[in-house]
Amino acid sequence: MSKDAGSEGLVIMAFPCNQFGGQEPGSNADIKAFATKLGVPDNDSFMMMNKVDVNGRGTHPVYQFLKAATADSSDIKWNFASYWLVDRYGSVQRLKGAGTTPKKSAEKVAAALSAE
Repeated sequence: MSKDAGSEGLVIMAFPCNQFGGQEPGSNADIKAFATKLGVPDNDSFMMMNKVDVNGRGTHPVYQFLKAATADSSDIKWNFASYWLVDRYGSVQRLKGAGTTPKKSAEKVAAALSAE
């Protein structure tokens, strides 16, 4: 995978959530400012979205779609416990998050970017 994966079509979307131990109590502006302070970019390749619910009655439609599109439609157990990879054709993979790092999914990301 190239260093500029955004030019290849990769977009990372981060959705803050306060459903896990109250770890995101601030406003959307507060969360974005905190992430920016830590060096997290906010551009066409990495988008910091508004805070959402990922489980329960108020589950955001994006997470309803992601969960329904995979064999594992279970609730998210904790922040960073699940990642989703959606290729250019809309195929969805749920990737393990807990106990791993996004780098460990690099081959799957590269395969999705090169899919024709």
